[in-house]
This record gives sequence, C-alpha cells and structure tokens, in this order.
Amino acid sequence: MAANAPQYVLALDLGTTGNRAIVFDAQGAVVSQAYKELTQHYPQPGWLEHNPEEIWQDTYTCIQQVLENKDIAASEIAAIGLTVQRETCLLWDKTTGKPLHNAIVWQDRRTAPMCHKLTEQGQAQNIQERTGLVLDAYFSATKLAWLLDWVQRDSEALLQADRSDVDLDNVIAGTVDTWILWHLTGGQVHRTDHSNASRTMLMNLADGDWDQALLDLFGIPAGMMPQIQPSMGIFGKTDPQLLGVEIPIAAIFGDQQAALFAHGCDRPGMLKCTYGTGCFLVAQTGSELKRSQNQLLSTVAWTTKTQRNYALEGAMFTTGACIQWLRDGIKLISSAAETESLACQVADTNGVYFVPALS
Repeated sequence: MAANAPQYVLALDLGTTGNRAIVFDAQGAVVSQAYKELTQHYPQPGWLEHNPEEIWQDTYTCIQQVLENKDIAASEIAAIGLTVQRETCLLWDKTTGKPLHNAIVWQDRRTAPMCHKLTEQGQAQNIQERTGLVLDAYFSATKLAWLLDWVQRDSEALLQADRSDVDLDNVIAGTVDTWILWHLTGGQVHRTDHSNASRTMLMNLADGDWDQALLDLFGIPAGMMPQIQPSMGIFGKTDPQLLGVEIPIAAIFGDQQAALFAHGCDRPGMLKCTYGTGCFLVAQTGSELKRSQNQLLSTVAWTTKTQRNYALEGAMFTTGACIQWLRDGIKLISSAAETESLACQVADTNGVYFVPALS
C-alpha cells in the first residue's frame, strides 16, 4: 500500500456526557481512541443545556488527538462516520457560525407545559400519526419553538451575548449531527439524516420529509431546517483548512440507531438494548412501518437511497446519568468507576430499590 493511502475509517461518537473519536482499520479493529467529557449545564431545575461551541471544539480536539496518538495522517482516513445524541438541538447564525443559545438537551423538560397545552388542544394523536412519536418535551420540536420564541422576545439577552445583529433570515436550526457536519464542511453543508430527523417530531414518518403542518403548528420556518438525506451516503467533505485534506463524510446515524446497526440487527424482529446515559430498547421492523399499541415509539432505523428501515423503541431517560448525578450532584462518589468497587462490597441491596425518575 502506498504511503499515506486511505486505509482507516474515523468514527465520531458525540454523546450526551462526552465526545469520542475512534479510528478503525480495514478489518474493523480499533486503532486509536480519544475522548473528552462534555460539561452539563443546569440553569434551572429540569433544564439541561450543552455549549455548542464546546461540542465542536471537543470534537475537533478528539479528531486531532486520535490521529496524533498513532501518528496517523489525515490523508490516511478514507471516510468519516458520525453518530450523535439525538433530539438535542440549537439555532445558529449561518453568516457568523455563532450559536444563539446553548443547545437544549434531549433530557430537558422546560417545554413540558407546551406539550400539555397541545395535548389539551387535541394535537397528540395528530402528531403521533404523522411522526410515530408521542407528544413529549423529549423531542426537538418544542425545544426549537422555545428557542425561536426566546430569540424573538429576548433582544436584551442577545445584546449581552454579542448577538444584537442577528437577522432571523440568517438563523438556521439543527440537531447535533447537523451542527457538527456544518463545521466539518466549513459551513457549506446544512443537512441531517432520516434517523435524526425522525426524532425531531417534525418529520413525516411515511414520506421521510419535513411535515409542513407540524412546522406551522410549532411556528418553525421550513427554510430554517436542514435538508434530509439517507443515513448512508456522502453528506459532503471536510473543509481542507480543517485537516489539510478533503475527507468524505459517508454516514450519519442517531446513536441508538447506530447501536442497532452495529449489533447486526438488520432483520425484522432483531433488537438491542443499550445502557448509556439512558436505557434504550430498539427493535428492527424492516421496511414496514409498525405502530405500537403500548406507547412504544415508531422511528427510522436507517435509510439508504433505495431502502428505508424502521424500528420500534422504548426509552428510559436516566440510567448512566444517575452515576453522573451521584458524582456531581450529591457528591457521593468521586468518579464513575468508584461505583463498581462500592457495589462489590455488599452481597445484595437488602431490599432497597432506586427508581431514577429524575427527568
């Protein structure tokens, strides 16, 4: 093989509690890894935000570190794949690249009253039929509506944040994948994939495009939203000023859909359960859109140019996040790893149960 010929794949795993870069060789073996923990911001009880600039800077730092760890040249990376925390969303100015507010994280509950009001208006069934999702603050739609309302009414806050010159015609929206893709491509590409778009509560699950009726319901201009494309396919190339070369970005998945794919759940009836920040049970349903009778979510698993795969999902929001709360919230432990040694000191829980109803 010629020196510096493309021989590796770079995966970016951008989660709720941290960002990771992993380099794989042609056989799928891990060659190098880098990780940075992400700061959690709790401005009010029930609210959770991330700094979008930190997400991007940590991502870029991890990319540089993962290459430096094994002296890998950027020209040796054949392609980049991106998997991200879902539903978390933000607004930014496309002319300056500056976010207008912190990203609102999927666990954030500030828009629960908005959801309650929409339920009282009889919108819950309409939304579920169109999106496959239950009407909940978990998803992006009400978060984006809140952000837009904040931008339009809080000019004083924008002035304090040096955003006084914001033109709403230049404001664009996106989930974490869109934000990072935009940066990787030097601000040239404003896109998302079906798996992430299906978690916004704004995409019509049947046709795979933004639902105009829902955009109108939440007051979100269609021109603000990213273009939706299949999960597998070229989204763009890295800005050569970033790494010195243009590297194709060849796949984007929501994190739970990526886990489903990685576990080989490529046929209807196969399912996986992931224990991370939350706990997510996802079942592949193939090309057939299944509707649950028990409040499971219907969602996109992944798409190609010729095929769309669906899934059913059940979620528990607070799993690994409990460990972070034990460490940062009540200072019971000093590190996540400490929980293992503590648990091994006793034979059982002596009848004590902990229900993580923290969201």
